[in-house]
Amino acid sequence: MQPITDSLLSIVVPLYNEEENVVLLTQKIHESLVGYQYQIIYIDDFSKDNTRKVVKNMNDDSVHLIELKKNYGQSLALAAGLDYAEGEYIITMDGDLQNDPSDIPQMLNYAVNDDYDVVTGIRQKRKDSLVKKIPSKIANFLVRRVTKLDIKDNGCALKIFTKEIAKDLNLYGEMHRFITLLAHLEGAQIKQVPVKHHARHAGVSKYGLERVFKVVADMMLLLFIRKYFQRPIHLFGIFGFLMILLGVFINIYLLIVKYGFGEDIGTRPLLIFGLMFILAGIQLFTIGIVMELLIRTYYESQKKRPYRIKKVTIGDGVA
Repeated sequence: MQPITDSLLSIVVPLYNEEENVVLLTQKIHESLVGYQYQIIYIDDFSKDNTRKVVKNMNDDSVHLIELKKNYGQSLALAAGLDYAEGEYIITMDGDLQNDPSDIPQMLNYAVNDDYDVVTGIRQKRKDSLVKKIPSKIANFLVRRVTKLDIKDNGCALKIFTKEIAKDLNLYGEMHRFITLLAHLEGAQIKQVPVKHHARHAGVSKYGLERVFKVVADMMLLLFIRKYFQRPIHLFGIFGFLMILLGVFINIYLLIVKYGFGEDIGTRPLLIFGLMFILAGIQLFTIGIVMELLIRTYYESQKKRPYRIKKVTIGDGVA
């Protein structure tokens, strides 16, 4: 098939303990992009297995390996890859073979010929467990309600960005989940395309139930992003949310006791605790916002990046 564009493509793939998947993934990318000019950028997020060694042993000149000095998480690994990428079109995907590289050409067609800034996948017949599907559906619903942006699958990692949009994305914390929304806030025109989805080929999922709490914190952050500015909030946001929730439950219980059973609650220590939890939660949220703004100012005003690269390897040599 004739290539859709002669422009250089950058395929950005964060890796963490994917030694059993990375060789097959590389082969599938090569098979799917015959005739294209492209670079495959693997960002090793301080894997504990032999992922780095396996990538280097491929001796593939199209493969660029970025080794991070410690485990920063998927957002900052992705940010390192986006900063390094040289292509006119930058493609992101996961390293677990659940995304299918054969979907890239059809998605690229919308970016090149229809002038979309972002083309994002909608996973069809997801091969994930309910532990992943249910929180994902809830998060997608909340994003649509809060932002009025009708993105059906924010969690799909397979996306194509123009270079201009990708380079303007400032990823901090764990905002990779809402990277499409961040692009929208930069003025990007977005196209959604159905894509294939496969069961994980090998290895174990890095998903845990604790991610649900982070999604809640991220959703609160989205309210700030939508109304004011891009302001990351995680640790203080999570604790603030839990304390406010606890305080509200306590006060609802006391209201039931007072008006349902006619008991006096004015002298109960529980009333004070309920109010204290709500006030403390609000304070934690405020502190979190201020601290995250200071962190953002620190990095952006001094042109610092919130990650450190140990080494970059191209093919069988060091860049």
